[in-house]
Amino acid sequence: MALGIEPSKTQRIYLGLRDRIARGELPPGGPLPGEHMLALEYGVSRITVRRALAELAREGLVDRRQGAGTFVAGNVRPEPIAADVVDMLAGIKAMGLETSVRLLQFGYRRAPRHVAEALGLDEGDRVQHSIRVRLIDGKPFSHLTTCVPESVGRSYTEEDLASRPLLSLLERSGIAVERATQELSAALATPDVADHLDVAVGSPLIALTRTVFDAEDRGVEHLTALYRPDRYAVRMNLVRMKGWRGRRWAMEGNGR
Repeated sequence: MALGIEPSKTQRIYLGLRDRIARGELPPGGPLPGEHMLALEYGVSRITVRRALAELAREGLVDRRQGAGTFVAGNVRPEPIAADVVDMLAGIKAMGLETSVRLLQFGYRRAPRHVAEALGLDEGDRVQHSIRVRLIDGKPFSHLTTCVPESVGRSYTEEDLASRPLLSLLERSGIAVERATQELSAALATPDVADHLDVAVGSPLIALTRTVFDAEDRGVEHLTALYRPDRYAVRMNLVRMKGWRGRRWAMEGNGR
């Protein structure tokens, strides 16, 4: 969507309507408010409204019917991929087999400082760096930036990474993945990421940073992942447990 980095009037309307569609406030098959009503609601011109509606139509979220109005498309919110926060590593390989990938970059470079610290590398060490977009049913849902130590990255080729999950490639090279640390947060889509994920610049994304370690506690992978929230969800199951301070919530399966 060719909108500026600063949120424009068109972008605000587009994001607002897309959010209402995603939340079901505007149900599939139902009509959107007319251009005149939307212009009054957002305090903009009808031309600005038309631009936002045209972008929604381009993404297949709405159908514009001449003389009848604009309607929410019949199947605009497929069930997102859900990853269990406790057993996320176990689902990575399965996700890789069920989805396709578009490899954007592959090469070797000096490890950025934060990556070197996370992986326990020395200053000046090189990493195999890649950027991938993962798709489901031909539609992008994640933007993945991965760094692995150069010695590990040399065990697979660019063609391997374009066709197989990275976790499978690590295991093929003899690495026994033992544990991982990860952080979840939020981010806004930069122009390049927005283009690859087919969202507007500034759209909210789920951000995940993960560092994977082998059985000898050596860092073997650093991942920065950005997910479309309408196509990816993080799930956790909670149970009530007894503790010395009384009953508390805990993640099911954590520590079991």
